[in-house]
Amino acid sequence: MRSTKNDFELIVQGCKKGDRASQHLLFEQYYGLMKMICLRYAANEMEAEDLCHDGFLKVFEKIKKFKGAGSFEGWMKRIFVNMAIDMCRKKSANQLVTLEDNHLGVEDEPDEEDFTEEFFRRVGREALLESIQKLSDAYRAVFNLYVVEGYSHQEIAEQLHISVGSSKSNLAKARKNLRKTLERLMQKKNVG
Repeated sequence: MRSTKNDFELIVQGCKKGDRASQHLLFEQYYGLMKMICLRYAANEMEAEDLCHDGFLKVFEKIKKFKGAGSFEGWMKRIFVNMAIDMCRKKSANQLVTLEDNHLGVEDEPDEEDFTEEFFRRVGREALLESIQKLSDAYRAVFNLYVVEGYSHQEIAEQLHISVGSSKSNLAKARKNLRKTLERLMQKKNVG
């Protein structure tokens, strides 16, 4: 259950003072949402748990910097996404493709028809998340940043220290691999 605005402001103020009870309330209120972010970027549940706990520690460390401009949830999400980016950067520095822009001839915008709302609805949330987790670290990072977070290829390239062409290539390959995995799941679902 979400707190009222006044209750929530008291929780944030308590967190700014380092109050453990307030931190616990904030953790309980946002754990599910933040864990979903972590699951999208992590390779498995345990890695997501670690990332989530580290994310909350970072939130509590930096909460004094939150001035109330914009949404608190958005501010928290940004911390978690940035931590996920850092994790991906560290884990997959050697996996990220580093090709010159336009080397593969990958189009700027992959075919959006592959991933319609209807397709995702038929597949289901759990199957989608499981399929995303099966992607390589590099593909998963680019897919999440582009498709879910709405970053441009230029922004992804800057965040992950890769070329724009690498971002486009990784996205195209991620979509292709994800599509294959999801189609196999759909076939199993239809047969069973």
